[in-house]
Amino acid sequence: MAGNKTFTMIKPDAVKAGNIGGILKMIADGGFRIVAMKLTKLSKEKAGEFYEIHKERPFYGELVDFMSGGPIVAAILEKENAVEDFRKLIGATDPSKAEPGTIRAVYAKSIGENAVHGADSDENALREGSFHFAQVEMF
Repeated sequence: MAGNKTFTMIKPDAVKAGNIGGILKMIADGGFRIVAMKLTKLSKEKAGEFYEIHKERPFYGELVDFMSGGPIVAAILEKENAVEDFRKLIGATDPSKAEPGTIRAVYAKSIGENAVHGADSDENALREGSFHFAQVEMF
């Protein structure tokens, strides 16, 4: 996936708030093509595995609880310079610091409930996308 694909999740807070359609529209308007997508729910075990990189951080348990607390939308997106462009589109983790017009500025409630996840590198986009999707599920 390196270079032109990235991974995202619409988090439980945004799914519960009914923001899937609005977020997907912003993604499409940002020039991204969805190559894989599904509504799913992470078990605590799977959420812990996905966020294993943060296992030693003080917020890890709370993050796992939050991410396993409701449905998510997982998606692989395609666009030239996908990771960097998507990170710009989602905005800062803290929505009060996110640029106006970014997904988090529009839909996030707080640092913890920040509406979307976006891969932070080509390597993580590949790992995260492969965590959620089999090759035959990507178009």
